Amino acid sequence: MLARIRAFFAAAGVMEVETPILSHAGATDPALASLSLSGGLSGDGSNADRRLFLQTSPEFPMKRLLASGSGPVYQICKVFRGAERGRRHHPEFSLLEWYRPGFDDGQLMDEVADLVRAALQRPRLPMERIRYRDLFREVLDLDPFTSPVRTLRAAAITAGIPDADRLDLERDAWLDLLLTQCLEPRLGRSGMSFLCDYPPSQAALARIRPAAEPLDDQAVAERFELYIDGVELANGFHELTDATEQGTRFARDCAERRRLGLAEIPPDTRLLAALRAGMPASSGVALGLDRLLMIATGATHIDQVLAFPVERA
Repeated sequence: MLARIRAFFAAAGVMEVETPILSHAGATDPALASLSLSGGLSGDGSNADRRLFLQTSPEFPMKRLLASGSGPVYQICKVFRGAERGRRHHPEFSLLEWYRPGFDDGQLMDEVADLVRAALQRPRLPMERIRYRDLFREVLDLDPFTSPVRTLRAAAITAGIPDADRLDLERDAWLDLLLTQCLEPRLGRSGMSFLCDYPPSQAALARIRPAAEPLDDQAVAERFELYIDGVELANGFHELTDATEQGTRFARDCAERRRLGLAEIPPDTRLLAALRAGMPASSGVALGLDRLLMIATGATHIDQVLAFPVERA
């Protein structure tokens, strides 16, 4: 599978790169738990106790390469996330990430579909695009952009989600609960489903597209996720290139981490410097290779596609 992926990018003229696994900065996203170590710096010992972070994604250094004029790039690497263990989760996993200057999110969705077809050797695997708002309206008969928390909570209770009547969640947490419990299992049952145009509050590192009637009466995040057989495989963005806005989002993440009592994570100031220097308009995506291999082999647990799960590592 890896050989087919590399052949795909070689034919497309996308360069393979390597970036550091260890970084001075981590992921500020409150939904991610960065793993870290101390004493990792050598020299005169003055920095011996400085904390370094294992990458949750190679996104930030790859964007620095884009800003330096690398052109289209991809990477196959190991990434690490704490507090993730289960049927589809492992604290260390293999990730394919790539960036396409000049592409918007729609063009990248098409390329993701072609890559998956090549990797799985299923050239006729169909694809569909489903807007986030349309999915909620069609299946749950509610508008995820405008429905109040009480409506989202009522929908979760009606759907029979365990303990929904006892939960006290923020709005986006209710949306995520409804998505994972009620909607994701329906996606990708006859091919590839690309869920796109997320609420702006879930933009992460994606651009926000302003409201533009008649298509949208609400702004949307230019973000997508890929599903096959109800399994989320990839997360992609029409990338944010505005350094000021990116700094604001980092600060918002840090404030939310403090509110939740989570560990402080230093934002990547080198990424902000690269954005100020000028990163080209680009789209990028991260695709979980272990999950893709699960699809290819029919595995039902991620341990079935790992030589040494963490308990035996």
